[in-house]
Amino acid sequence: MKARTLRKDKVNIITLGCSKNMVDSEVLSGQLAANAIDVVHENTKLDHNIVVVNTCGFIDKAKEESVNTILDQVALKQKGKLDKVFVTGCLSQRYRDDLEKEIPEVDQWFGTMELPFILKALEADYKTELLGERLLATPKHYAYLKISEGCNRTCAFCAIPLMRGKHVSRPIEELVKEAEGLVKKGVKEVMLIAQELTYYGLDLYKERALSDLLYRLSEVEGLEWIRLHYAYPSKFPLELLDAMRDRDNICNYLDMPLQHASNNMLKAMKRQITREEMETLIAAIREKVPGICLRTTLIVGFPGETRDDIEELKDFLRRMRFDRVGVFTYSHEENTSAYGLEDNIPADEKEARAQEIMEVQQEISLEKNQEKIGKVFRVLVDKKEAGRYLGRTEFDSVEVDNEVVINATKPLKAGQFVNVKITKAFDYDLEGDVVE
Repeated sequence: MKARTLRKDKVNIITLGCSKNMVDSEVLSGQLAANAIDVVHENTKLDHNIVVVNTCGFIDKAKEESVNTILDQVALKQKGKLDKVFVTGCLSQRYRDDLEKEIPEVDQWFGTMELPFILKALEADYKTELLGERLLATPKHYAYLKISEGCNRTCAFCAIPLMRGKHVSRPIEELVKEAEGLVKKGVKEVMLIAQELTYYGLDLYKERALSDLLYRLSEVEGLEWIRLHYAYPSKFPLELLDAMRDRDNICNYLDMPLQHASNNMLKAMKRQITREEMETLIAAIREKVPGICLRTTLIVGFPGETRDDIEELKDFLRRMRFDRVGVFTYSHEENTSAYGLEDNIPADEKEARAQEIMEVQQEISLEKNQEKIGKVFRVLVDKKEAGRYLGRTEFDSVEVDNEVVINATKPLKAGQFVNVKITKAFDYDLEGDVVE
């Protein structure tokens, strides 16, 4: 142990949860590197002596994964393979007092907004001049761009405002500068993320300013794709679709979590919108941007959900025919307004309902993919895996959406764009040949 401490510190950051956590870890990495501290992300060599676990506290499965990861790192520390274990992120923000008592072996716990304190514990200075500087943990051709922090919504099921606080937008100039810096590093695609994209600007500019931001970002030279994640349907600012239609480098893609389609459930979830209003909105979006890819996420198993609610949700999916759908099972979270309700649907029934919904979507997804056979799409090459090149169209985001298996006669590079003629379609993937 003594010999280890004579060695220069090396910090390994382990990130759990969403892309917003990933950005936080990248910012921490950038600060440490600027302090001449050796830093790595998800290090498998185990040649580091300090670990920072960036946790997720969103739902039960995420919390369990975070706790298990912390315990694994503590075990390594007890074996003398680590000098220190620090914990940050949403789980730490939400349950710090309890966790300090239950896992005293952790050296220090930090909340979601305590970057300067983490740096102090790591004997590093917080460098304010590094605004937007990060060490990317993603492949160098794409990156996430967090445009705001926190959320002012009061959805009944959601604990995020407890962990991330109120909505705070970042200035447009700051985001443009960060995007320019990312492009200089080789980034071709940025994915705009926030707890709630469409609220952007209300705090800073006293009006919704996402469309203004999009126009400014679209002017960044070398930025090929701009993608929108996590838009809220209530009071949706349709003007942002003008920017999407006007600018070629804004992907015709919108991730808009709807959570349910039954009016009973939407009211219980405090979503501030009805099924009829959602259907009108979706029609307006598709009219403004023909061919747009719509992704949504849904929650099943919310307290009081009935078979009629599930059937209504299935009918909604068949009518709306979303391009991409993700389904979560309801997680009963302390200090949310839904926590006062009885979590009256067994876990196995929640899972069965989720599977039922996904079977409906699977059929729709296959039909939509089959419509692409014979068509040519611009595809961004992501990687080579098991001897095959894998990429995405503008209608697909990283990890959550379809991939394209690319058949090429010449070597391809990650971050390269190629035109691909689709020859085969599967439930959630496509295959095609490179065409000149």
